Amino acid sequence: MTILAAILLVVFVVVSWGSQFVGLPGTWMIVGAAALYAWLVPPESYLAITWATVAVLAVLAVVGEVLEFVAGAAGVSTAGGSRRGAVLAILGSIVGGIIGMFVGLPVPVIGSVLAAVLFGGLGALAGAVVGETWKGRDLDTSLVIGKAAFVGRLLGTVAKVIVCTLMTVVTIGAVVIP
Repeated sequence: MTILAAILLVVFVVVSWGSQFVGLPGTWMIVGAAALYAWLVPPESYLAITWATVAVLAVLAVVGEVLEFVAGAAGVSTAGGSRRGAVLAILGSIVGGIIGMFVGLPVPVIGSVLAAVLFGGLGALAGAVVGETWKGRDLDTSLVIGKAAFVGRLLGTVAKVIVCTLMTVVTIGAVVIP
């Protein structure tokens, strides 16, 4: 029974890794699955994972989320943008990612993934431009800051994918390596 649980955990973790591309909280799905597994599988089992591993995964999940959402705001700040532009870049990236997930792109299989990432970046750009224009900056300056938010958001997504990949390796390693 423990071997079946370990196989199910590995499959779920890999699926969770992929789910982040369509806007689902893959990092938190991994933490939840690891916690459930740690609770259900007896600690003396050779396939058990420890609560310390679950805690490490939770910390990594927080880091991944912070990197993803703050990167767009950091792009605004590095381009000389305002706090208002940074906040609206974060909000725009969230709204854009959700819209992109439903709109999709005409690319087989990965269209909604690409759209969620692209629209998240475009949402960050739009939010930063609105925030900076609202603050009284001219459109050209606002667009430069918006482009920085776009690039920041895309880099944040790459960082989160890297963190989620690390979480996947840690979880599978904790099960496979005693």
